Amino acid sequence: MAIEPQVNIERQETSPPAAVVDPEHGLPEGFGPGRSGQLLFWIAVAFSVFQIITAFGLPLDRAFLPGVTLIRVVGAILTLWAVKIVWDRLQGRPTMGALFALVPLAVVYIVVSHFSGGVPSQIVRTMHVGFLCLVAGAMLANHRATSRAGWLIGWGLGLAGFLVGLYHWAFYFDLVNRAGELTPADFVVGIAALVILFVLVWRVMGPALPIVSGLFLAYCLFGQYLPAPFDHRGYDVEQVIEHMSFGTEGLYAVPTAVSATYIFLFILFGAFLERAGMIQLFTDIAMGAFGGARGGPAKVAVFASALMGTISGSGVANVVSTGQFTIPLMKRFGYKAAFAGGVEATASMGGQIMPPVMGAVAFIMAETIGVPYADIVQAAVIPAILYFASAFWAVHLEAGKRGLVGMPKSELPNALASFRAKWFLVLPLAVLVYLLFAGYTPLYSGSVGLALTVVLILGGAIAAGLTHEVIRLVFWVGLGLLAASFLIVGIFVILALVTVLVIASLFVRGGPDTLIACRAALADGARQALPVGLACAVVGIVIGTMTLTGVGTIFGNWVVSIGKGSLILSLILTMFVSLFLGMGIPTIPNYIITSSLAAPALLELGVPLIVGHMFVFYFGIMADLTPPVALAAFAAAPIARENGFKIGFQAIRIALPGFVIPYMAVYDPALMLQPEPGLDGLSYWLAAAYMVFKTSLAIGLWGMASIGYLNAPMLVWERVLAAAAAAFLFLALPITDEIGFALGIFTIGFHIWRCRQPTAARI
Repeated sequence: MAIEPQVNIERQETSPPAAVVDPEHGLPEGFGPGRSGQLLFWIAVAFSVFQIITAFGLPLDRAFLPGVTLIRVVGAILTLWAVKIVWDRLQGRPTMGALFALVPLAVVYIVVSHFSGGVPSQIVRTMHVGFLCLVAGAMLANHRATSRAGWLIGWGLGLAGFLVGLYHWAFYFDLVNRAGELTPADFVVGIAALVILFVLVWRVMGPALPIVSGLFLAYCLFGQYLPAPFDHRGYDVEQVIEHMSFGTEGLYAVPTAVSATYIFLFILFGAFLERAGMIQLFTDIAMGAFGGARGGPAKVAVFASALMGTISGSGVANVVSTGQFTIPLMKRFGYKAAFAGGVEATASMGGQIMPPVMGAVAFIMAETIGVPYADIVQAAVIPAILYFASAFWAVHLEAGKRGLVGMPKSELPNALASFRAKWFLVLPLAVLVYLLFAGYTPLYSGSVGLALTVVLILGGAIAAGLTHEVIRLVFWVGLGLLAASFLIVGIFVILALVTVLVIASLFVRGGPDTLIACRAALADGARQALPVGLACAVVGIVIGTMTLTGVGTIFGNWVVSIGKGSLILSLILTMFVSLFLGMGIPTIPNYIITSSLAAPALLELGVPLIVGHMFVFYFGIMADLTPPVALAAFAAAPIARENGFKIGFQAIRIALPGFVIPYMAVYDPALMLQPEPGLDGLSYWLAAAYMVFKTSLAIGLWGMASIGYLNAPMLVWERVLAAAAAAFLFLALPITDEIGFALGIFTIGFHIWRCRQPTAARI
């Protein structure tokens, strides 16, 4: 059960930039060469440590023995570490690596120990953004700088952004007491925060998001000069800076709070599961289950991406992780490169709506509309299954159309054997699901899930050294009972267990390598959080503009005025806004902007709250598949060795049936398991079952029309009839369901009958 040792991990952490980059921020996966790369690695580790401490809400100043607190114990350890570094220096031994590790961790210790009873939420947000700026600026310096000056500018910007966070930390109580009144120093820091974030986001993520947020900021400053009804009463620069750079309405609004808690924790959760071998487990299960079927490699891609979606809410991360294996496999078995990339992009983007760990937007949505995260998960379950079913159906039809066969049985792993070998990796996920639906907060559930994953990884390293089967069994049973006791004793029993396992791992074979891998997972989590965290911070400007000027009301009134005549027109308008914004900005800011503008209007038009927000979320995801700027498609392009535009168009073709799902949910919320007036008990569940059946038939017909194949190539008029039948099922008007069912049955029945006739008798 021990995870694979990380060979020469120190060399990997400071090796030259790799050729493969993360499409979400265009930077290599490493931290850069030399000492600056090593320092950045430890800054990333310190960033994750800070987030874990604040997310777990550890009472560091509470005495667990008379006069003994965690703060004092950690302070003593850091002091002894500093003394050892000085001693090693005096002895002529190298100390730079240890110093690079000590300084960032000591800074986190100082920041956390400054407040009694826990770090205030405002400081968690500001330090989160500060760390993001530091890591982003240093990554740019280490990977993109072509001169010493460029390197200094990158690190300088990052440090300046971090100092902004430290300013909020140092003057927290003063800022609270004089809220709304800025000193000259506050004014300078506020402007610096905005400028630094704009520059870093532009360099890391491209110009689209800074331009959109900049337009909203300009509206705050100059909107009074616009004609009615677009004007506002006017705000001076100081008021705008105070609103955007201080408090909880601008850079540090709800998205940043969610990024600093739920999102970061779940990113770490996924990073540790990846280190434990979860991706390999999912791939083996998918290969064993579907690899031998018709068009097996593409079905493996869809199923593996669906499984990956349960632990990773990033569509692009799914493309990069599973696509490295599935795209070449699909090409080898006959799929065209563009179609193979389109399959992976389509399936991977569905990870953002696949419970239990959905995309970051799901956490922001829950916090924004004030509903439990479990309610969001419940609303997403059926649409997610239908989305992946539509992709699975599309690749099945494409395989039949091209005569593609499955993989040889000899090349396939046994799905059941793979699960039996690593079933324990599913336990943290199972506990996470249980806690979410038992009413615990996502923060608590994610904390427990992360801690249990670490327990499994460290426990596996120790168990590997136990040669006797009975002793190993007793070890796992005892470890399981101790871990399970958190439901009675609390999460601190798991934290104590992790501490003991860490110490024990230092003295067992393979244990130090496992600890190194865990350390690397901490750094990876901080790096993976960059695009999400930076987007959340900058898009806070849009939220700040909404709350300051009320501009969202203008767009909302426009949508409502259209919807009074036709709800479908309002939905189409909202869809196009999401798709248009998504061509330039990621899913998170896309959702925040569009939901702020359109979701309240949809609610006023009678669309249920969660359904309206899920509608916006859904098409924000689809935007990453829609050319000309299709992030998921372009992430798949270098793997498929094909043009990103071609992959994007194939992805749209595959995902076309999925476009109808959010529309159908609006007209019948039972599809998202939302309550409907006049329906309860058995009648409600019958209505939900009917909607699932109707939607399944509609996406099946869309798939047939799109691919042009069922049992054989379809005639043109058969494809037209199939598309018309799906459209009637989608319309939700009087008798349209009956027409849709009749057309669908006729089309499928006639096609099957035609295929059974002798060749000469076919039409």
